[in-house]
Amino acid sequence: MESGPAIFVGMVFGLFGGGLLVWTATRVRHRAPVAHGVNPVASAVLASVAGLVALGVGAWCLTRV
Repeated sequence: MESGPAIFVGMVFGLFGGGLLVWTATRVRHRAPVAHGVNPVASAVLASVAGLVALGVGAWCLTRV
C-alpha cells in the first residue's frame, strides 16, 4: 500500500526531469534561448541542474519501493 505513492512520485519526477533535460538540450542545440531575458549559459546550466536533480529525486523515490 505504501509503495503506490512512491512509484507515482518517482515517475512524476523522472518524467519531469527527463522532459526538462530533453527540452533544454533541444533549445541549446537550435541556439534558441532557454529563458528570455537571462544569460543563455546561466539559464541552460540552471535548467540542466534542475533536470538532473529531478531525475535524482525520482530515482531515489523509486529505490524506496
